[in-house]
Amino acid sequence: MSEAPQAPEEQQASDERQASEERRATERPVPAGRFAPAVDRYFRISARGSSYGREIRGGFATFFTMAYILVLNPLILGSAKDKFGDTLDPVQLTTATALVAAVMTIVMGVGGNLPLALAAGLGLNAVVAFQIAPLMSWDDAMGLIVLEGLLICVLVATGLREAVMHAVPQPLKQAISVGIGLFIAFIGFVDAGFVSRVPDAARTTVPVQLGGSGTLTGWPVLVFCLGVLLTIALLARKVRGALLISIVVMTAVALVVDSLADVESWGLTTPAWPDSVVDTPDFGLLGHFSLFGAFSQTTAITVVLLVFTLVLSDFFDTMGTVVGVSAEAGLLDEDGKVPHLGRVLLVDGAAAVAGGAASASSATSYIESAAGVGEGARTGFANLVTGGLFALALFLTPLLTIVPLQAAAPALVAVGFLMMTQVKHIDWDRYEIAVPAFLTIAVMPFTYSITNGIGAGFLSYVLIKTVLGRAREVHPLLWGASALFAVYFAIDPLEQLLGVK
Repeated sequence: MSEAPQAPEEQQASDERQASEERRATERPVPAGRFAPAVDRYFRISARGSSYGREIRGGFATFFTMAYILVLNPLILGSAKDKFGDTLDPVQLTTATALVAAVMTIVMGVGGNLPLALAAGLGLNAVVAFQIAPLMSWDDAMGLIVLEGLLICVLVATGLREAVMHAVPQPLKQAISVGIGLFIAFIGFVDAGFVSRVPDAARTTVPVQLGGSGTLTGWPVLVFCLGVLLTIALLARKVRGALLISIVVMTAVALVVDSLADVESWGLTTPAWPDSVVDTPDFGLLGHFSLFGAFSQTTAITVVLLVFTLVLSDFFDTMGTVVGVSAEAGLLDEDGKVPHLGRVLLVDGAAAVAGGAASASSATSYIESAAGVGEGARTGFANLVTGGLFALALFLTPLLTIVPLQAAAPALVAVGFLMMTQVKHIDWDRYEIAVPAFLTIAVMPFTYSITNGIGAGFLSYVLIKTVLGRAREVHPLLWGASALFAVYFAIDPLEQLLGVK
């Protein structure tokens, strides 16, 4: 006996239910794999639409784009002398840098569940080397780093640091992401030698130029250019692992070029296979810090201002990095908030403490983590890979000489493009948003500082809201942050006024 035909309304409802079920089936996240379901649930790999393969590729990509810190941090800190003429051992610095990066990156992955790697902060290490160390001993200088980290942890524990991040309007957060994209792309161009500073002896107002002399010369720059083209081609073809493939391929090309051609210099890292791939780590610098020794070496006002500078730089660099990487990974909620932000910020503060305690300078979140996000990383599982590679680097220090900046920098340029796409979400017809967004985006690469860009954006946002008679719309914490930035930008005349210079 045949079934009675359905009414048109019933048939339509049935079709809609079937279509809805099919749509849910196609939108269901790809399973991370049949093994280790507990790991999948803990890191929410499947829930975030990722997979073990993507997380592993992302972890490798992040490591290779930030591994330069294992060379650069010892170079910056090791080239400076403290008040008593003492220097830090480069081998011990390399060990300390790798150790802190390994431990804190893994802690961030497990505790914060974000694909956000940490290591010694560039800029912060320069402050330690060239501004703080000449005033005191290295132990005292590293003690200030520990104090800075502890203060940041207090700000996190009281909820102040998270509250400040939530007080920032969503368009400004998007502008921060775009500015960081341009900033890291610029870093890629500079590190590879595609862009360089015009020497002061040239007596020109033009600050930067193409190549080292206005033209592109040398095999290393050619490797970088080929790497950019390869990365672009792979991204356009939507090849999985595009950034990592580009880094590996161009490293192989660089090895061949260096063996066949007469290359004058590759910069910090020369792509030559080392005589020995294994070395014993030297932990001699661990624990060499004096928590309050700085107060006996210089005035209390000087110490307070130095700690203030470190805290402010670390505070807002981290804010920009966390928001930028989370936005690129699509992890911000509908209000533009970062998941588990309190834990993320606490780990970042603890990383500063660990960096000072290990004499590796303040460790902080790395914007190069966006390279891993570009490879599909969406969870803290990628950090286990990145942290594991840093731990491996403790014993394989000679292998750090294999990947030159010219092979890794194309990934930074590509990620800069990916982050730049968020500019479309900013309402450029509203000046109270457009002008602060523009200044945020422009000041970051032009001053080579994330903190400066955020400060310019905050101050201009508060100013425009005030002159428009809408000052009440500004969150009180944004007023406070802007006041701190006003002090930050005016730190030199304030020091002169207080007689500390």
